[in-house]
Amino acid sequence: MQTCLIQIAFQQYSHQTIYRLPYKKSFVIAYKSFCKAFKLAWEPPKVRVERKVPFIPTEAEIDTLIAGCGRKTAAFLQVLKDTGARGSEACRLKWEDIDEKTNIIRINNPTKGSLARVVKVSQKTIAMLKSLPRNGEYIFNTNVSSIRKNFTKQRNKIAAKLQNPRLKQIHLHTIRHWKATMEYYKTKDIKYVQYLLGHKKIENTDIYTHLVSFENEEWHVAVAKSLEEEKKLIEVGFEFVRYSERDGVAIYRKRK
Repeated sequence: MQTCLIQIAFQQYSHQTIYRLPYKKSFVIAYKSFCKAFKLAWEPPKVRVERKVPFIPTEAEIDTLIAGCGRKTAAFLQVLKDTGARGSEACRLKWEDIDEKTNIIRINNPTKGSLARVVKVSQKTIAMLKSLPRNGEYIFNTNVSSIRKNFTKQRNKIAAKLQNPRLKQIHLHTIRHWKATMEYYKTKDIKYVQYLLGHKKIENTDIYTHLVSFENEEWHVAVAKSLEEEKKLIEVGFEFVRYSERDGVAIYRKRK
């Protein structure tokens, strides 16, 4: 009898996000919701889910998708890249959340119990947003499933055209993993990354301290001869390596 109820519950609630969870936990969440709806007493068992190590693409691969997608999808991906927001948070952005003068995006509608936050973004992101038509108070389609489906279709075409199967491993949430990983790599400040992601618990952010291992990666290398040139390199993501006294230049690098 209970098995049948679980099956019914799972079918009833499968339209929610639980189907993305591991199989056993999905049933537990579904039946718990079922019992709550019909006021049934039930003590749910504890199901431990081992967190998998996410795929981290290169910045060049993310930029390839941004360049290859349509204007609105590209702007959406650029927002994810600069803010580290969830897709469900980005699709709730309103025009009033964008400060063009200070290059600030306010994430005022966080999801999954996260905190609201303010994120500094690049001029490129602001320009891409300004190029979009203003058809209402929201910038993007508020249905993240529709955005995800549209992105997946465009991503697969780009991956096939470029013969790069790695691109097909990039999902909307993958860009959040990339942003968190890169920010921790650059700052080594776990509290900053926690704020960036809107996590209430530091334990949810700790995973990104274990994903940083770029020793064998290739790098873009650049040199700066003045403070102004150094500033420009830092603004686009380059990190300082060392100062060459012989040549009188500062050497910077950025992961490809």
